[in-house]
Amino acid sequence: MKSLIGNKWCDSSSGKVIEVYNPATNELIDTVPSLTKEEVEMAIDYADAHQKEWEAKSVIERCEILSRFANLVEENKDELAMLLSKETGKPIKEAYNEIANIQIGVPGYVEKVKHEYGNIVYRGTEKGQENTIQYTIQQPLGVVVAIIPFNFPSDIFINKVPPALLMGNAVILKPASVNPLTLTRYVELLVEAGVPAGVISVVHGSGSVVGTTLTSSKKVDMVSLTGSTAAGIDAAKNCALHCAHSSLELGGNDAFILCADGDMDLAIEETVWGRLYNTGQVCCASKRFLIENSVKDEYIRRMVEKINSLKQGNPQDMATDIGCLVSEEAAIEVERQVNATIEAGATLVCGGKRNGAFYEPTILDNVTKDMEVAKDMEIFGPVISVIGFDTVEEAIEIANQSIYGLSGSIITKDISRAIKVSEAMECGGFVINGASFFRSFEQPFGGWKYSGIGNEGIMTTLKEMSRTKTVILKNITK
Repeated sequence: MKSLIGNKWCDSSSGKVIEVYNPATNELIDTVPSLTKEEVEMAIDYADAHQKEWEAKSVIERCEILSRFANLVEENKDELAMLLSKETGKPIKEAYNEIANIQIGVPGYVEKVKHEYGNIVYRGTEKGQENTIQYTIQQPLGVVVAIIPFNFPSDIFINKVPPALLMGNAVILKPASVNPLTLTRYVELLVEAGVPAGVISVVHGSGSVVGTTLTSSKKVDMVSLTGSTAAGIDAAKNCALHCAHSSLELGGNDAFILCADGDMDLAIEETVWGRLYNTGQVCCASKRFLIENSVKDEYIRRMVEKINSLKQGNPQDMATDIGCLVSEEAAIEVERQVNATIEAGATLVCGGKRNGAFYEPTILDNVTKDMEVAKDMEIFGPVISVIGFDTVEEAIEIANQSIYGLSGSIITKDISRAIKVSEAMECGGFVINGASFFRSFEQPFGGWKYSGIGNEGIMTTLKEMSRTKTVILKNITK
């Protein structure tokens, strides 16, 4: 596949390419260009020059184009799901679910943008403003850069690219280098639907070249990034130098609290959903499992039984429950983190073996609150780290000791206790009687502390992707 720079699909002038492999089989799927700094700057210049043409289109016309895009995705869902599964290693049934979310998220933003009415202050509340009317309008930022990670490329695309386009911005999309193919196809479909080439661009290459060029450009008005905390901090620094907006959804080390009175069957099912989905490569996955000591042994025994019933294997097989990680390098890092935690004193209950990009679902017991995994070590893989506690106050203390604050969760039948814990937890989202892996397109999704800045979702993103202007009709009724 190629990059879209301005109105041309092209390779890099350097001749360099990035090879994209199926991590489950090591099969070469395709290549994309590895762009130079100068080529990225060309994409920025073109977007800046043509954004006003897109802004001039009516909201209804933009909505019609994005709706056509959603229809094209539906028509091509089989091809897209297979491509997503092959380049990410996620089970094909999960890939189908992710592609299907286009039909939820895009129409949601389309309907929301039609009802962005602004606010009106009629005749004011201050002396001297009795005959003055104020109203607000939302106008585009200009050029928006969307930097998207590997784990949920389609879902994260939905919360960045369509809302930015609907608000009249030009968008430059940078997919992850390890799996850029599905998002490149999305850009092809956006152009087919009627988004002018250049108003939507896709650029490929390393973060050190492409990412830095995008975030440092004075012609870029906003960077919307989902990725690691380190990458987010670097992007924010670059944006700050030219007062560009930044929206950052970063790392997480979410706490899952199971109280003794909680529904154990529910806890087991939610652990599978909340930790093993996408082979554990989820920012808001539950990662630290705080289990009340009186039920900890039962929880571990039941989880071992459940894991043994799941099938890990070929991601393109519809019978597969758990696929592989996005690359062998990612699996090696999970292996390193697990081994370091065992060396620190944790007990390996099950799993712990790697085969290429595959890593077995793993349970670690006897994790203590002073271990790095109980604080700031985010394991991006299918690892359940179990930490015992005796009181809810102790669980809250352990949960809040992390630098991260993306999401959290509790399973208990005592709703009063659950509400109190939700208010005490230092995180941007909290799930009662479920795992923290919950992200609807409507909710304002975002983290506290080192987990990010800003919120994404139908309720909030359109305003994040635009500027607020107040128009004052001074003494209009006099």
